[in-house]
Amino acid sequence: MPFVLDASAAAAWCFPDEQAGAADRAFDRLTTDEAVVPHLWWFEIRNVLIVNERRGRVTAADTTAFLGDLGRLPIRVDANPGERLVLALARRYRLTVYDAAYLELAVRLDAPVASLDRALNAASRSEGVGIV
Repeated sequence: MPFVLDASAAAAWCFPDEQAGAADRAFDRLTTDEAVVPHLWWFEIRNVLIVNERRGRVTAADTTAFLGDLGRLPIRVDANPGERLVLALARRYRLTVYDAAYLELAVRLDAPVASLDRALNAASRSEGVGIV
């Protein structure tokens, strides 16, 4: 069964000091299931990496290696969000539109969410969406 992978959970795989149970469970789940992400995930992951290059936490080579590793995982990008539902969820739960895009995808696919974001997880539970 596919699950929705938030950038916060995937980015944690790059930083050993940020490891969390949800991120580990999401990574383990990729051995049997596909992750699905909204198109903005591509940008979010790269932004996290470039910001952390600037902070000296990773090097350009680390970024390249991590992106190569991500590219080998069963992660599918969804480019067809439901605009009305994204906006409705953002309003209902006071989420950013970015976080609402993850929740909309989970609702549409009837799939659980893997995230380290407390607001997204709370909104997911309220919406009846499972948490990885």
